[in-house]
Amino acid sequence: MALPKIDSPVFELDLPLSKKHIRFRPFLVKEQKNLMMALESDDRLTIEQNVRQVLTNCTITEGLDVDTLPVIDVEFYFLNLRARSVGEVVENDYICTNEVDGKQCGGKMKGTLNLLDVSVDFDPNIKDTVKINDTISIKMKYPEFSLVDKLSKKDSAVDIAFEVVVQSIEWIFDGEQYYYAKETPKEELMQFIESLNQEQFSKLEEFFNHLPVMKRQMKMKCGKCGFDHVINMEGLESFFG
Repeated sequence: MALPKIDSPVFELDLPLSKKHIRFRPFLVKEQKNLMMALESDDRLTIEQNVRQVLTNCTITEGLDVDTLPVIDVEFYFLNLRARSVGEVVENDYICTNEVDGKQCGGKMKGTLNLLDVSVDFDPNIKDTVKINDTISIKMKYPEFSLVDKLSKKDSAVDIAFEVVVQSIEWIFDGEQYYYAKETPKEELMQFIESLNQEQFSKLEEFFNHLPVMKRQMKMKCGKCGFDHVINMEGLESFFG
């Protein structure tokens, strides 16, 4: 006699950058086991590969390619998937750094956070179309998750920076014609970026310096010295520290 099958609940989520509406199921014990093993390896590429596989397995919405999603969408999706699979509330331990009589207090504090309350913070002043000069504009897109594998093969910080820029170009407009990145050889795009002067390149850097990020502020009081702390959490890893 076959063992009974357990039905999984289905959840829905709107991704903040791509605006895609997705349906997903919680991850299973075997998937959680693989994630835990990846986290224990402390290898970023291994972790990213397992996150990709789990998200792909748990996605019910047809046609969703995780690799084409912006990195922040993937992190936001994973955060919500973890909340629905393991539990919405996480507890993290903190040490009070307030100085008392010339010494760090060192009191232990416990912070409680509901992962479903975490949101993505946008800078309204940053535009995705960057005007290089009077005629040339570049339309940028948020870095996609597929970049993780590509960047892992780069050794130089300079190479990584240029790869991110080139892979994040959607089109270039010279005042008369649009040149779409997906139709242009990568070598030509790289040559174009390398031909920019420092002032022009810094305009592109400004876009990447203000990418959306997951943020949450948590307030807590030290039970030892009474100091009120404000802890700013930013980025996926900070929510599981």
